[in-house]
Amino acid sequence: MPHLRRVRPWDLPERFVTPEPLVLGRRSFLAGAAALAGAGLPAEEAEAAVARNAKWTVDDRKLTDEKLATTYNNFYEFGSHKQIAKAAEALVTRPWRIRIDGLVEEPFEIEFDELVAKVELEERIYRLRCVEAWSMVVPWIGFPLRRLVELARPLGSAKFLELQTFLDPKTAPGQRAFWYPWPYTEGLTIAEATNELAFLVTGAYGKSLPKSMGAPIRLAVPWKYGFKSVKSIVRFRFVEERPTTFWEEIADHEYGFWANVNPDVPHPRWSQKMEQPLGESEKIPTKIFNGYGEWVAHLYPDLRDPVYFR
Repeated sequence: MPHLRRVRPWDLPERFVTPEPLVLGRRSFLAGAAALAGAGLPAEEAEAAVARNAKWTVDDRKLTDEKLATTYNNFYEFGSHKQIAKAAEALVTRPWRIRIDGLVEEPFEIEFDELVAKVELEERIYRLRCVEAWSMVVPWIGFPLRRLVELARPLGSAKFLELQTFLDPKTAPGQRAFWYPWPYTEGLTIAEATNELAFLVTGAYGKSLPKSMGAPIRLAVPWKYGFKSVKSIVRFRFVEERPTTFWEEIADHEYGFWANVNPDVPHPRWSQKMEQPLGESEKIPTKIFNGYGEWVAHLYPDLRDPVYFR
């Protein structure tokens, strides 16, 4: 189990915390919103776009302290430890070109800022449960993955969406480790990718997404273990056959394709019944699908089958 660095938790529940844009004031927020929405979108439009979606919040947990959430991360491209934030600053996120291909009507490439200008940004507060049994609550900014699927116009034969991160060993020292199957690859079924919970993240805590968290664009699928939420995405490929994912290729008996959170299905080396919220002293029980079963359980035809939880 990883060593957890303890910090003082916030004193107030998240629902009592004033949204950061109101604290910073209009001038500062407009500057931050412009950065989030990309250079091509006026700040006033960005301000209107980045509103909190009240449907997706967390009433029974505190927000994880921003400093802790942005400095305690798994990002193997920059090292196999958690303190990769400094190393990740080497990542160049502009320009950032994204490839959308595979079984689509017409493959294309698009700059990140151009993509963001085509969608409506919103804030969602999600739980994040790591397979290593620690957890966070993060206010993400982004847009539904379903919107990208619509822009891609996949063919009817597309059954899965493969997502890949960047490949740049000169910048990312972890990618010089030849025994890993770079680039980092993840996958979802089309049904999962178009589920309303699946979210492409471009910001956090009212700011542009930190490089340590997967700037400029990452995935958030909160009903799955955190390793499914691939960071710094450069390619979305629609395919007919289920892709082999990064950790599945390394150790499929420990990190499978589905990776849905379930406290009753242990990891081969530890229990998943409890989790440690970062910055807090007490462990808490883990919920099936990380508490999001109402929206995603129907995607899995037999919940008694443990394959869906590996």
